[in-house]
Amino acid sequence: MERKLILTGVLLATFLAAIEGTVTGPAGPAIVGDFQGMQWLSWIFTAYLLAMAVTTPIFGKLSDLIGRKPVFIGGAVVFLAGSLLCGVSQSMEQLIIFRGIQGIGAGALIPMTFTIIGDIYSIKERAKTQGLLSSVWGISSLVGPLLGGYVVDYLSWRWVFVFNLPFGLLSIIFISRYLKEEKVRRKTKIDVAGVLLFAAGMGALLFGLTTGGQSLAWTSPLLLAILLAAVLLLVVFLFVERRAPEPMLPLELFSIRNIAVSTGANLLVSTLIIGLSTYVPLWVQGVFGKSAALSGLLLAPMSVGWMLGSIAGGRMILRAGSRRTGMLGLSLIVVAAVGLTLMNAESSQLLLLILMLFCGVGFGYASTVFTIIAQSSVQHEQRGASTALNTFTRSLGQTVGVAIFGSWLNFNIDRRLAEEPGAAASGADINQLLNPHSGSALSGEAWSSLQGALEGGLHSLFIVMAAFAVISLVISAGLDKGVPSIQEVRTPSKQ
Repeated sequence: MERKLILTGVLLATFLAAIEGTVTGPAGPAIVGDFQGMQWLSWIFTAYLLAMAVTTPIFGKLSDLIGRKPVFIGGAVVFLAGSLLCGVSQSMEQLIIFRGIQGIGAGALIPMTFTIIGDIYSIKERAKTQGLLSSVWGISSLVGPLLGGYVVDYLSWRWVFVFNLPFGLLSIIFISRYLKEEKVRRKTKIDVAGVLLFAAGMGALLFGLTTGGQSLAWTSPLLLAILLAAVLLLVVFLFVERRAPEPMLPLELFSIRNIAVSTGANLLVSTLIIGLSTYVPLWVQGVFGKSAALSGLLLAPMSVGWMLGSIAGGRMILRAGSRRTGMLGLSLIVVAAVGLTLMNAESSQLLLLILMLFCGVGFGYASTVFTIIAQSSVQHEQRGASTALNTFTRSLGQTVGVAIFGSWLNFNIDRRLAEEPGAAASGADINQLLNPHSGSALSGEAWSSLQGALEGGLHSLFIVMAAFAVISLVISAGLDKGVPSIQEVRTPSKQ
């Protein structure tokens, strides 16, 4: 009975972390409309993803020092505190900071859920419980966009962050009361220098990419100094990682061909995942002029397709090998990404729904291949580090992608509006287009101008995404044709 209650607490925590990545997408336009911060939209996601990516390896090693329970409970408390603060935030700056706090909590929750399952269940039992965790990720991915859309339409975007508080409190109660563990005395050296250098370097790089062409001109000495500092910090980070006894990022794994190739493809695919989740709702609400609920509904096929693709990919890889399976999935993503570039304001919503389904199936195939490669390309003693690299790459790709795409979109919207002779609106007015309350106050000419600029900006962004998809397909051609042994195959969860 105790193990079932512990599992319930773990599943609740998994639900929190999983749904937070999908429920926020449909709320983005409403947040922008309230806070008038279109140029900072990407940072709502960037702050969360960056904080989670940086802190995940820290908490993973910290749990070896002090145990799983205190790390889990501490992470849950931080996550819930960040959620509450997000719900009561009064500006875009506050919301970004509080999203970072949420990400720190998620950095503890996500690795601890899998680790606790591994601690309390035998190898035979673990397959079933890991399947439950995967189901929670799949259900959350399906329900999240729909729930986010309806909450925004009928309540407020603030409830997107606050509704998870009861679930989090229940998970804390179950884990604190029923999880028993002995005192942990294992000594583990945390790569503090690597963590700090990575956080500073990536933070500076993402800040530069996000503000470039917006708050700061691309030729600004300050922006150039920020980007130069980012490059130097990341170079020093790589230097430190080569010499660290327990590096945050084990660079020797890149000497394995399949891991090096899959990491490159995974990085690009991850940018597409966050790009679609963030900017398809913007297209639906800003270009189609539809509701947040419908934008969530049109994203749902991507989640359904992901689950179907994961199952099919896990079976195909045993027959056809890693390269064919991976290239099939990435080919589906390329088809869908190219299809998005052909859309306009008059396109059918059914077409978008079909394209999202294609993307989801492709992501399912690709993520299965990348995870199996991470687990089957190394010996048992390196499997944890290799799997962690796969997860880290996914988080990094999403973090960098949302910053690059946000900067590209803002630049193109401003450029298109500036090129219009006697323009009736400016880039700052795009916030009103996305706000259902103030949008009606726009003149017909201004509304048309803003919608056209948003459509053009998103169209150019979809072209960039299609290019990323094609490059990832080309990279995947470098995978080996080999078929992994059956005992290595696991169907990954969507994270």
